[in-house]
Amino acid sequence: MAVDTSVAGSAPADITAPTAQDADPLGGGMSLRAKLATPAVFAGVCVALYAWVQGRELDSIEQRVVNADFIVERLLQHLQLTAASTLLVIAIAVPLGILLTRAGARSITPPLIGAANIGQAVPSIGVLVLLALWWTIGFRPAVVALVAYSILPVLRNTMVGLQQVDRSTIDAGRGMGMTKRQVLRRIELPLAVPVILAGVRTALVINVGTATLATFVNAGGLGDVINNGLVQNRFTVIVVGSVLTAVLALFIDYLGGLVEDLLRPKGL
Repeated sequence: MAVDTSVAGSAPADITAPTAQDADPLGGGMSLRAKLATPAVFAGVCVALYAWVQGRELDSIEQRVVNADFIVERLLQHLQLTAASTLLVIAIAVPLGILLTRAGARSITPPLIGAANIGQAVPSIGVLVLLALWWTIGFRPAVVALVAYSILPVLRNTMVGLQQVDRSTIDAGRGMGMTKRQVLRRIELPLAVPVILAGVRTALVINVGTATLATFVNAGGLGDVINNGLVQNRFTVIVVGSVLTAVLALFIDYLGGLVEDLLRPKGL
């Protein structure tokens, strides 16, 4: 009779364990291979779009809009609108969210949350038109409209992230002699970071998509490409502007995921 020499209770080798090549040096749950595959897909879409445009016969109007100089200029404008509005949202919503979670601010929380809800409930094109009529046109009113439209996710996530911190953890910090500010800085905010970053990521994607409407207040962006195609009835131009906007939004969301993994406190 053959003797089983295996050790009782020993577990089989884990053949699914990640190898050194698959290990993620950036942290987070996604493997390095998956993180490299995502931008490769985006690049493939852009290459396919370029090949499709090159295979079509373009008239003078299409050639004027669908060219590298025009596209790059509008892309940079789009990125400027997105970056400026998102930075302002973070600068306003995170401190405000911290303030509204303090005990002394309970009376002003409902009206401020209501105001933030109104900013997102009102159609963004309506906000842009009102600002253009009341103020001016160009970059600044477009940024203000984007801030009003995307401030709610960051504000709400900041409040939720801080409110979900276990009260016993806060009491333990206070019991160790920490001041309220030290507890906020060393305990509450680090534990709330993942939720806050999720809100910032949502605001980024909202701003990328909504920034296409900035064309109607002469603020540029990829919306210029789409609007030119619609006004001049050029299908190729519409497709180019729409696909580039979609790819940009997905790529920004992908980068936001990487930053979220990098800034997430260890162990969460």
